[in-house]
Amino acid sequence: MKLFLPISIFFFTLISFSQTTISGKIVDEKNNPIPNANIYINGTYDGATSNNTGEFSFASTVDGNQTLVISALSFEMKKVEIVMSKYQNQTLILKRNATELNEVLITAGTIESGGKSRVSVLKPLDILTTAGNPGDIVSAFKTLPGTQIVGESGKLFVRGGEANETQTFVDGLRVAQPYVQTANNVPTRSTFSPLLFKGTTFSTGGYSAEYGEALSSVLVMNTIDEPDLEKTDIGLMTVGLGIGNTQKWKNNSLSVNTSYINLQPYQSLLPDNIEWIKPYESFGGETVFRQKLDRGLLKFYASYSAANFDLKQDDINYPEQLRTQNKNNNLYSNLSYKGGFGDNWNIFAGISYAKSRNNGIYDVYNYDSSENASHLKLKLAKPISDKIKTSFGADYFYTNFSESITNFNSGYHSNILATFSEIDFLFTNNLITKVGFRFSKNYLLNESSIAPRLALAYKVSKNQQFSMAYGTFDQAPKNDYLKYTIHLQAEKAQHYILSYEFNKDKQIFKAEVYYKSYDNLVKYDTKSPVYNSNFNNSGTGYAEGLELFWRDIKNIKNLEYWISYSYIDTKRDYQNFPKQATPSFVADHTLSLVTKYWIQDWRSQIGATYTFSSGRPYNNPNDTVFMDGKTKSYNNLSVNWAYLISPQKILFFSVTNVAGIKNVYGYNYANTPNSTGVYESQAIVPTADRFFFVGFFWTISQDKKTNQLENL
Repeated sequence: MKLFLPISIFFFTLISFSQTTISGKIVDEKNNPIPNANIYINGTYDGATSNNTGEFSFASTVDGNQTLVISALSFEMKKVEIVMSKYQNQTLILKRNATELNEVLITAGTIESGGKSRVSVLKPLDILTTAGNPGDIVSAFKTLPGTQIVGESGKLFVRGGEANETQTFVDGLRVAQPYVQTANNVPTRSTFSPLLFKGTTFSTGGYSAEYGEALSSVLVMNTIDEPDLEKTDIGLMTVGLGIGNTQKWKNNSLSVNTSYINLQPYQSLLPDNIEWIKPYESFGGETVFRQKLDRGLLKFYASYSAANFDLKQDDINYPEQLRTQNKNNNLYSNLSYKGGFGDNWNIFAGISYAKSRNNGIYDVYNYDSSENASHLKLKLAKPISDKIKTSFGADYFYTNFSESITNFNSGYHSNILATFSEIDFLFTNNLITKVGFRFSKNYLLNESSIAPRLALAYKVSKNQQFSMAYGTFDQAPKNDYLKYTIHLQAEKAQHYILSYEFNKDKQIFKAEVYYKSYDNLVKYDTKSPVYNSNFNNSGTGYAEGLELFWRDIKNIKNLEYWISYSYIDTKRDYQNFPKQATPSFVADHTLSLVTKYWIQDWRSQIGATYTFSSGRPYNNPNDTVFMDGKTKSYNNLSVNWAYLISPQKILFFSVTNVAGIKNVYGYNYANTPNSTGVYESQAIVPTADRFFFVGFFWTISQDKKTNQLENL
């Protein structure tokens, strides 16, 4: 709260009273509007940011002859001498800088979605319309290279890293609890609505020094700065209902989404492999409020969900089914400001707060856990010249975790302070490099670290380029360890990445090779981490692989498709492993084929997704070699059909795993052998062989044509 007050004061002192109105429009050399340009009177704080149509307007107390400064990312800065009383409704043309004319961008380890300067790998609507994906942001990214199919979890596993090694950020601020709570071997989903986000950066490694506390990858999601129009979205589904509304005013806008999910009716008709005492039920929503200021944008984002379930599951080590009952409340909110000030300076400042609580019953034990987390961040950026750009800043992470299991209490308080700095050098129009450093101090572990980052890109032709990235990364041990001991060190990784990209005319091809080394991984000497485990940081590991991606929206009329393939070789000596071995969540080969075909006569889009992964390792105590078992290959073909009843009404139908293939994720083994000396096993399988989904989606807007599949 001590830091929140000065940040709040800073936000609101940016607003000033004025007398003379300046207005106009910012465009490029082809007369295309330039949004988010900074326009201000030199030597003052009076200014504005252009909207999506390039228009701006602001008031100022100065008069007479002044200098108007205009700057925008990817464009050359411009200064214009004006007379304040006569400068209204003017058009200003900006020239692209040398870097953007050649579009040389650092892409090693990074997959952008929602971008406009290149073919997007994923559009926001892809998240809703990819067959086999239940409208979940995380599930959509599992069709991209570098990810693993871990169906019993539902979380994002990247390049041999566990799910907790991927950090999620919304508008630049960390989300401490990005997933819905579920039971053991029951897949979860993220807590975000894809329609509120304008684009996502999925970095599978080698990411910017701006981001920390992530050993493997980061998922950076940005909410929409300014909605296109006012509208209401209504959804009626076999698993629940949802409603959303967006309102716009002159300088601000508000979007609100709410949803109610109840699996009881679905389970009554199509029961799955779980014995539900009370099927999953949740209520929640999200909101984004945006306020335009003189030279920037203030945004407030919040999401909340309350969920509960009660079920019984078979366990090979118990004669009777184990009961899991859970109630979860999850709140996340952030306040952020981005804009310009002074002589071509850009600023980002923000604060987030998250609170999650889970309580219920597991077997005969009562449990209650809660986590409170905050993230404060300040970033400044300024181009020194057309060839050199600098940025630097600081962030602070606070975590308070507590857990009680039948009168046994555990928990910890964590404070991490970090600073970061990066410089971009444009050596030639075809060669750019980024050099960065991140310093962090973890007060709980009493440990400091310096992490260098380096990336570069070389454009060999108009549509082809090579990129490379290197970096060191560290992350505090997860809650499962820190709640029992703080006498640990941060886990560490080094990333080496080389990539090639071809991007032309609605086609994109990307090939990438990488190598990762791990140090300081946490080990313990019990079956699972418990209060009397002996913990240490002696674990090591590596991961290396090849990834391929191809997306085509051009060659076949009305057909859009992408293919991704990943090969990985990885081993770790961590947790209670007796030696280095491939973890049970890793498959050597993973393949995804996603297709979408528009049939005009039927007013329909037909989609299909096929996913394959080779067998995953597991440890069979009946064998003498550790982790020598291998499951059968995973196969899943899912289809969907979106039918436009009218321009704003859509009927949507999907089926996952159409063929009903009996996939197996792994095996649980008994703790002790039976009378014949054999350890009996139990297969870990999907909660249902198939999942059917039917939904009706209706959009109400003034243009009477916008719908929830408008970008198809």
